[in-house]
Amino acid sequence: MKSSSIRPVFLVGCPRSGTTLLQSLLAANPKIASFPETKFFQFLMPAKTSRRQKLGLIARELKPWLYKFFREDMNLPEVVQLLPKIPLRILYTRKFIKILNNLAWEQGAIVWIEKTPEHIYNIEYIEKVLPNAKIIHLIRNGSDVVASLYEVSHKYPKWWGGGLNIDQCIQRWVEAVEISQIYLSKQNHICVKYENLVNDTIVVLEKLCDFIDVEFDDKMLLDYSIVAKQLSLEEAGRTVISQEIRQTTSTKFYELFNADQQHYILSRLSAVNLDTIHAI
Repeated sequence: MKSSSIRPVFLVGCPRSGTTLLQSLLAANPKIASFPETKFFQFLMPAKTSRRQKLGLIARELKPWLYKFFREDMNLPEVVQLLPKIPLRILYTRKFIKILNNLAWEQGAIVWIEKTPEHIYNIEYIEKVLPNAKIIHLIRNGSDVVASLYEVSHKYPKWWGGGLNIDQCIQRWVEAVEISQIYLSKQNHICVKYENLVNDTIVVLEKLCDFIDVEFDDKMLLDYSIVAKQLSLEEAGRTVISQEIRQTTSTKFYELFNADQQHYILSRLSAVNLDTIHAI
């Protein structure tokens, strides 16, 4: 099998929805390769009104990010030398995809999964350059996500662009869910509800394996916590606890917010009806 035949899969959703857990479960399958968050498409695009956007150039932030990513997060400093000299978006995109294909091929995988939650804002471009890509959307209860976003962004402000206020947390969740709703009628998209993942893990993983056309492997349940240590960024608050997956009733929402804040958040979140979303 050639590296060019590796199948790409993207895992997207609102941050703090459980994407690290799902990524770790899938990446524990020997036929699936995955990596720490690349943020490639997030940093690829300049502002729409900028001259760099009109010229088809990469954003200025991309190159220094990729240097850090490959040298520090991936421990592959030699890959930096493969990046294009000309800062055109299409050249960087093609090279980036080729690098991921080669890394997956070297691991004996037939699929790679890229998990950057914010890539949900880049789906249109991703499908343009990778029309064969499959995309997994993960959705979690809004109040849990808002509480988690609020807490982690204040605990690790450096990694989250400062502590997010309540409205920013709500808006992130609402926007992500609304984008998912746009795409879920397409055959190359599938939606997973976090609550289903933790309550009925094997069933959800089997359906996802069918979706990305790999065989379910028991290692996904046995080794996910080991894989998580290689993929997650603990300093950013993105970790997977090494224990049995189980549904717990989160009290974080009620601990962080007072009664008026709780009422306000729930009223804002009620504008989105998750019951209308078909998900596994």
